[in-house]
Amino acid sequence: MLRIVNRVLIGVVGLALVVLGGSVLAVGLGAPPPSWWIHDGRHDVLLSHAERTRWQGHGWWWPTVLAVLAVLVLLALWWLTAVLRRRRLTEVLVDTGDGEGALLRGRALETVLAGDAAELDGVAHARARLTGRRTAPEARVQLLLEPHVDPATALHHLTTRSLTHARTSAGLAALPSEVRMKAVKHRAERVS
Repeated sequence: MLRIVNRVLIGVVGLALVVLGGSVLAVGLGAPPPSWWIHDGRHDVLLSHAERTRWQGHGWWWPTVLAVLAVLVLLALWWLTAVLRRRRLTEVLVDTGDGEGALLRGRALETVLAGDAAELDGVAHARARLTGRRTAPEARVQLLLEPHVDPATALHHLTTRSLTHARTSAGLAALPSEVRMKAVKHRAERVS
C-alpha cells in the first residue's frame, strides 16, 4: 500500500512541477501565457501588494495558513520516514542465556530459512525476508509450489520444520510469519 501511495504522490507532485515550471519558463522566455495562467505576461509579479495584504486583517487567516502548513510538513515527514525506513531486518539479537546477547545477521537467517523451506517436498523455490525489530523479528516467506502439492500440507511442514528450526536456532520465543504460496505454472507440452 505504501509503495502505491509513494508512486502516486511522486507522480502527482512531479507532474504538477513539470507543468508549473514549464509554464513559468515559457512565459519568462516570452511565450504568450496560457488561458489558465494567473498572470498577464512576462513582467507581471507573482503576488501583487493587494494580493499579499488582502486577508491580513482577518483573524482566521494566519492560524489557518499555519495549520495547513503544519499538516503539510507532518505529512512530508511521515512520507520521508516511510521511504527511508529499512524494510529488511539487518540483525537479530540472540539470547545466549548468560545475560549477554549475540547478534545474528538477518541475511544469514533469511538464507537458512529459505534454504530449509526449499528442501521441503513439493517446494520448487522459497524466499524469506525478516522484518520487525531485532528483538522481535517477523518472517515473510514466499513459496513456489509444484502443482501436485497440497498447500495445507506445505504450510504444515513449513511451520513445524523450517520456521520451528529457525526460531529455536535463533533462541526466539516467537517468530510470527506471513506465508504466501504460489503454484508453478508449466507451459503446455504436446504429447504425441
